[in-house]
Amino acid sequence: MKGRVCLAYSGGLDTSTILRWLLDEGYEVVCFLANVGQKEDWESVRSKAKQIGASKMVILDLRREFIEQLCYRAVQCNAQYEGRYLLGTSLARPVIARAQMRVAQEEGCDFVSHGCTGKGNDGIRFELAFLAIDPNIKIIAPWRIKEFCDRFQGRSDLLDYAAEKGIPVTSTKAKPYSMDENEAHCSYEAGSLEDPSIPPPDDMWIKTVDPRQAPDEPTDIAISFEKGLPVKLVAEGKEITDSVEIFVALNEIGCKNGIGRIDIVENRFIGLKSRGCYDSPAMTILRLAHLDAESLVMDGKVRSLRDQFVTHNWSELLYNGLYFSPEREFIENSLVFSQRRVNADVRLRCYKGNVYVIGRESKTEKLYSSEEASMDSLTDFSPQDTTGFINVNAIRLKKYGQQKAEEGNSLAKA
Repeated sequence: MKGRVCLAYSGGLDTSTILRWLLDEGYEVVCFLANVGQKEDWESVRSKAKQIGASKMVILDLRREFIEQLCYRAVQCNAQYEGRYLLGTSLARPVIARAQMRVAQEEGCDFVSHGCTGKGNDGIRFELAFLAIDPNIKIIAPWRIKEFCDRFQGRSDLLDYAAEKGIPVTSTKAKPYSMDENEAHCSYEAGSLEDPSIPPPDDMWIKTVDPRQAPDEPTDIAISFEKGLPVKLVAEGKEITDSVEIFVALNEIGCKNGIGRIDIVENRFIGLKSRGCYDSPAMTILRLAHLDAESLVMDGKVRSLRDQFVTHNWSELLYNGLYFSPEREFIENSLVFSQRRVNADVRLRCYKGNVYVIGRESKTEKLYSSEEASMDSLTDFSPQDTTGFINVNAIRLKKYGQQKAEEGNSLAKA
């Protein structure tokens, strides 16, 4: 034997092929699968791995860790890559990689392996995490090994190999796009989606109904935040306070109302553009609710700095696989500090593909005063003060305007 490998195994086409290939190459393989909320027949995956030849199949339930440590941190951050993508896949990778390294250590593995391609982001995310956790770990990345790539040019070759080896798979040559589901979202890419001018198939989406088929009656909900974290959901006659149950319930509400679909072209870390489709019901609802809570209770200058520095950089670091980096830790400390007083209740309406804010209040934070804001009140406000405020702010602008006028006269004379 060449050694013992811990393979990140999903039971899909790529990793089933890689499992068989590693065995053929003379490795012993321990398979690892993380439950981060995907719908899966766990016993079927376990049986399939053993059938192909794995010496062991380890399945860990990481849903609470994933939701509380990554998804809710993204909510606090209002995280969004390139203004659209809510980072569902990116958020799951640190949790999976960390658990895989624990399993590799516990099982005495010499190598870790994954089924990520050389063109995507996930190989970078996993391997940067592996090396940050254990700088001495050895990595087998089949899609970057010449012999493997020469044998398998693409998904069609994988399907032929699976048929030859008797490996059961769900992908077909007629429907070859790739899906990756977790509690935060489902992503769809490759295959028929690689032409960005063609709309995705109507039957592709698994976490949201078609907004055109959503109920004609809206679903009204209320979400309570403490320190920027969702701590209570009131919806459909129920009050939910468990963090994971809140997230799951919002996914169900968002799903039936068709909330959270996007179809985008994004810039991968390696420089290639990629078309991806995603549906993220709970994350979409929570992000809007959190933004609105902040508008009521967060100081404007703090929010501006957080938006410019923390939100953008944290989102980009997660997308690029740099969760286990000193800069992410540094930024996250600023994020947590900014959320100390984000305590508010937000009411929302979910309806046919959209979610709207219909009210917000805070019982503890008093930055907003309806009396001070009212156009019918002059309490604690003197209109004459505005004249001085304008004059002071105009000093610089008047000088700039004078400079521009003089430049214009010089140009006219020339």
